[in-house]
Amino acid sequence: MKKPLLAALGALMITGTGLAAPAVAATETKTATSTPAVSESAAGEPAAIQAVTFAGTVSLSNCSGSVVRFPDSEDDDPALVMSNGHCLETGFPAAGEVIVDQASTRTFGLLNSAGTRVATLRASKIAYATMTDTDVSLYQLTTTYGAIRSSYGISPLTLNDTHPVAGTAITVVSGYWKRTYACNVDGFAYRLKEGAWTWKDSVRYTSACQTIGGTSGSPVIDNATGNVVAVNNTGNEDGGRCTDNNPCEVDENGTVTVRAGINYGQETYQIPACFGLDSKLDLNASGCTLPKP
Repeated sequence: MKKPLLAALGALMITGTGLAAPAVAATETKTATSTPAVSESAAGEPAAIQAVTFAGTVSLSNCSGSVVRFPDSEDDDPALVMSNGHCLETGFPAAGEVIVDQASTRTFGLLNSAGTRVATLRASKIAYATMTDTDVSLYQLTTTYGAIRSSYGISPLTLNDTHPVAGTAITVVSGYWKRTYACNVDGFAYRLKEGAWTWKDSVRYTSACQTIGGTSGSPVIDNATGNVVAVNNTGNEDGGRCTDNNPCEVDENGTVTVRAGINYGQETYQIPACFGLDSKLDLNASGCTLPKP
């Protein structure tokens, strides 16, 4: 996994390498619009794209995240924040563990388009979290989408409900570091194995997205639509084979491939089918394929 910040700083203290301290990170910060991504149409002409900014992203105590909605969400629905399962305040879920409707009062720093923190949002519960098949956490907040928009002028990011496409221009937007990473979807890993955990159909980035610890949970945004297609979660740091911080790809035949320095996200298109009215989780809903407790 892309280490939560506290774990990464611990490694830095022990080894003298790794993630930069927060005071240094300020020198690395750039706005999402400083180097706009450009996509092309099938005819080779530049395609119209949405400006990718920090609006709707959040900073956690140790990770990144975003306020997300589903295609059918309404303004009076309780708002949700998405991050990684490995970013939970209670620690990493075990392989096979699924957390549902667990009380939480965790807070999140809401960012505007420029990356300025404009509010503190609070959770009422962890609606769903797991590191099995995927690596995701969804917190339900004490406020609604409409209230956030009315108070701060910030709309949630929409989760796309269709499978991402190879070659798509994407931006990983880290609310923790207030930094963006632009690249493309390189392809998909049938299985991505890291230590005790295995994830299905993971998004592989091209090498330009050199994400670091603290970017865990960042939304992966399709530049052309502005919609979220994945949640950033890991990368092979040292060329290791299927170990912690060194995930490996396993294909349908069991062949293992190690891609040193390459980073990954977990698809999110399957999530909307599991939530209904009022942001209520229903793991038995038609089309819902998320793991159950």
